[in-house]
Amino acid sequence: MPMQKQSAMGSNVASPQDIAERLLTAAKKHGGDAADAMVGRGVALEAEVRLGKLESVEHSESTGVGLRVFVGSNGQNASVSSSSYDDASIDALASRAVAMARLAPPDPYAGLADAKQLATKLPDCDLLDEYEAEVDTLKKAAFAVEATALAEPGISNSDGGGASFSRSTMHIAISNGFSHGYSQSGFGLGVAVLAEKNGTMESDGDFSHAIHYQDLRTPEAIGKRAAQRCLARLGAKQVKTGQFPVIFDQRVAGSISHAIAAAINGAAIARGTSFLKDSMGKQIASPAVHISDEPLRKRGTGSAPFDGEGLPRQKRVLVEDGVLRGWLLNLAAARQLKLPPTGNATLGGGTPATSNWILRNGDASRDELIADVKQGLLVTELMGSSVNLITGDYSRGAAGFWIEGGSIAYPVSEATIAGNLKDMLKSITPANDPDLSWATICPSLRIDGMTIAGS
Repeated sequence: MPMQKQSAMGSNVASPQDIAERLLTAAKKHGGDAADAMVGRGVALEAEVRLGKLESVEHSESTGVGLRVFVGSNGQNASVSSSSYDDASIDALASRAVAMARLAPPDPYAGLADAKQLATKLPDCDLLDEYEAEVDTLKKAAFAVEATALAEPGISNSDGGGASFSRSTMHIAISNGFSHGYSQSGFGLGVAVLAEKNGTMESDGDFSHAIHYQDLRTPEAIGKRAAQRCLARLGAKQVKTGQFPVIFDQRVAGSISHAIAAAINGAAIARGTSFLKDSMGKQIASPAVHISDEPLRKRGTGSAPFDGEGLPRQKRVLVEDGVLRGWLLNLAAARQLKLPPTGNATLGGGTPATSNWILRNGDASRDELIADVKQGLLVTELMGSSVNLITGDYSRGAAGFWIEGGSIAYPVSEATIAGNLKDMLKSITPANDPDLSWATICPSLRIDGMTIAGS
C-alpha cells in the first residue's frame, strides 16, 4: 500500500518508510542479527467548548519510532523506542538496543517471520478520508452538540463538548524483507452534561467517532441522546440484593466479549493463566454466542492490512454457536503452542490482540429483553474492575436502571454485580442493537442469575 504524505507536516520531512529503514541499517551496523522497526507519525486537531464559550483549540504533531533487535540464535532480543529520529538519535537507539539484547535471557520462541509467512497482498480497508477538518468546522460542531444538549429541559450544566480530527501514518520495516505502511484518519464528536434533582447531581453524555467524517452522527442526534441519558439518571436509588438477570447495555456489553478475548489470548494460553486454557472445541458459551475477529472490515476502527509482525490478516470465527474454535496468536505464542500464527500480533511482537472483535446480533431488541425480565438490572455504566481470568471470577461496580415487571422502574446507582464467567457466558442472550463504529462491536447482552448487591 503506498504511503500518503500528510500535507500538514510538510513534504520536507523524512518519510516513515525512510526512517524505519534507517533504523534497520543502524541495527545491523551495531551487530544486530535481525530487527524490526516501526515508525508512526500523526497530526491531531481538537476544539473544546463549555457553556457556549470556546475553551481550547489544540493542534499536535508527533512521530514515534520503535526498534526490536535480535542477537545470536537463541532469541535474545530487546526493544527500545524514541520520539527522535535524526541520524545521531537513530544510531544511539540502535546501539542501545543491541547492547540490551546481548544481556537479555534466551527466548526460544522469539523471532521474526519466515519470508513465506509475510503478507504480500495488502487489502484496502478504506481507512483514510482525504477530508481534513479545519478549526472552524470543529468549533461549529462542538458548539452545536453542546447547544443541543443544553436546550433540553432539565439540563442545568455542561462538562463540555468537543470535536476532533486526526490523521496518522504507520510503517513497519523488517529485516526479513517486509516494508509496508498505511494511513488512517479519525473524527470524533461528543458532549457531557449535568442535571440535578433533590440536591443530587447526575451526569452523562454521548460520543460518536468514525474513520470517515460522513459516518459521524450529527451534533443534534448526539446532543439529544446525551441529555436524555443524563435526565434518565435523576432520582437514582440503591438496588435490591439477590440473584437476578442482568442486561448489559451495548455501551458496556463489550466488556463481556472482551473478557472472552483476553481468556483466549495465546499468551495467556501458553502460560496456562486462563480459565479457558483446556476448552478448545468445547461449549464455553450459550449457543447464541458467535464471535469473529474481522481485521479487514471496511472503515473498521480496528482494521489493518497486516499485523504487527508483517503477517497477513483474515476474518476468523473464534466462537461458533458457543463452541470455542481458536486462539489469538502472534508468532511467539504460536511457536510455543505448536500452531500456525493467526495474524493477531501487535507491533514489536507484543501480546496478541483483537482487531474488530464482533459478537453477532441476536433476534430480540433490547426492549424485548427487558420485557422478559420480572426483576433485574439494566447496566449502563461499569466502574472498577475485578475480573480474574485464571478462575473466571467477575465483580464490577455498576449503575443503570432497575427492571420491574418487564419495564424500567427507576435509576440505580452504587450497585455491585458478580458471578463467574464460566457460568455467565453460558446464559448469554444477545440483542440486535450493536454500535458498528467501535473496534469492539457487541449488542446488549442479557445474563441470567448474577448476584446483585447494593452498597
